[in-house]
Amino acid sequence: MSDHKKKIPVEEGLWTNPSSPGDKPQLIGSKCRSCGEIFFPRKKKIICIHCQQRKLEDVKLSGKGKIASFTVVERAPAGGYYKGPVPYAYGAVNMLENVQLFTLFTGNLDDLRVGMDVEMVIDKLSNDVEGNEIVTYQFAPI
Repeated sequence: MSDHKKKIPVEEGLWTNPSSPGDKPQLIGSKCRSCGEIFFPRKKKIICIHCQQRKLEDVKLSGKGKIASFTVVERAPAGGYYKGPVPYAYGAVNMLENVQLFTLFTGNLDDLRVGMDVEMVIDKLSNDVEGNEIVTYQFAPI
């Protein structure tokens, strides 16, 4: 039996996995072919909530943006559902594709600033009961 632990995405289908060493993971969103609106995460329903057309297609997002807002959380939330490290930073990123998403931030939390350029990375969130790593998209300063 192997001691090798798996990396398990917090949710399937949020990002692509690199196919070669030089590639980076990319977030997967939806784009309306009618009005151009972009959504993240991708829409499971095929109707654009902006123009109500049935013309959504999957798109890969650049993974780059700027911090719109954030907060540093010093205590774990009640209820035990958050298993990651504390303190942690959570906030909004305005992506280059003109879509805003909410995310965790990684790196030195003291260095985070509104307006700072950030890039998406896949990083550990927590471990499951078998010791496998649960991973998610996060943003780090560039």
